[in-house]
Order: sequence, then structure tokens, then C-alpha cells
Amino acid sequence: MKLALKILKYLVGLVVLLLAIGFLLPSTYSAQRSVTMNAPAEKVFPLIANQKEWKRWSVWNQRDPNMELSYSGPEAAAGAKWVWKSKSEGNGGMEWSAVEQNKRVGYILTMEGMKPATGDLLIVPEGTGSKVTWTINGDGGMNPMFRWFGLFMDKMIGPDFESGLKNLKKLAEAA
Repeated sequence: MKLALKILKYLVGLVVLLLAIGFLLPSTYSAQRSVTMNAPAEKVFPLIANQKEWKRWSVWNQRDPNMELSYSGPEAAAGAKWVWKSKSEGNGGMEWSAVEQNKRVGYILTMEGMKPATGDLLIVPEGTGSKVTWTINGDGGMNPMFRWFGLFMDKMIGPDFESGLKNLKKLAEAA
């Protein structure tokens, strides 16, 4: 019994310590990936700006082909919005906050149980092709668990960004 109480005491202490450290961690997180493709911005931009095109290159849509999607607002312009429901990828939505023809799509991402995050897909001419950079930035707030989560965000979402950009590159170069 003494051993069990001692183990319980150490476990409670460890949880308290992890929570305390969580409050000291930064509340913000970010991830960014880029790819250079042999396609001009005019070929890349429509694949990014039109949300209905994302299912052709986004890794999340490919992981769950049964994802329920609904669209609203203008097409390929600020205010365009899509919402999804997915058993494997979670439920959420994305709204275009800014759209600059052949240059940039800014977005606000909402996922169930999390604060909204913001990001951009930037297209910069590079020679006869383009460099596309995908970023996301968020804030976990005062929740120490989200702060721990933020430490690993780049490692968790970065590979998905890389795969999506690789798929985007194939589509843009084939167009």
C-alpha cells in the first residue's frame, strides 16, 4: 500500500510539473513548407484559389475520400468558405481572408476544439516557374496542453504540407 501511494504521489507530481511547464511554453505555433515548380503562377493559382480544386491535391482530402464537403460564398475570392466533416481528418472549415490574383491566398482555418489559425499560400515567380510557400500560424491560448501541442505542430503538419505541395506541383506542371 505504501508503494502504491508513493507511486501515486510521484505521478501526481509529474502531472503538476508538466502542467506548470506547459504554462511557461510559448502559446503560438507555426509551420511552413515550400516547393518550386515548373509552372507559372497563372497555372498554380487556380488550383489554390478555388477550394473545389483542393480535393485534387490536398493530402487530407485524399486520406478521406468520403469527406463531406460544402462550399459557400464567392468562388476563388475573399469570403469563399468550405466546411468539411471527416471521421479520420476531423471536422473543420477554411475561409479565404485575402486573395491576390496569381500571388496569394490568405486563410482562416477552424478545427473543432481548437482556436482558429491563420495562414497563407504565397506564389512567387522563380525563373519560368513558381515557388509556392504554405504557412500556418496559431495561438493555443492559456491551455497548457495546447501549448505542448504547439511544440510539435511543425513536425505534425509539415509532412502534410509537403505531400500536398508535391501533389500540387504534379497537377500544375501537367496542366
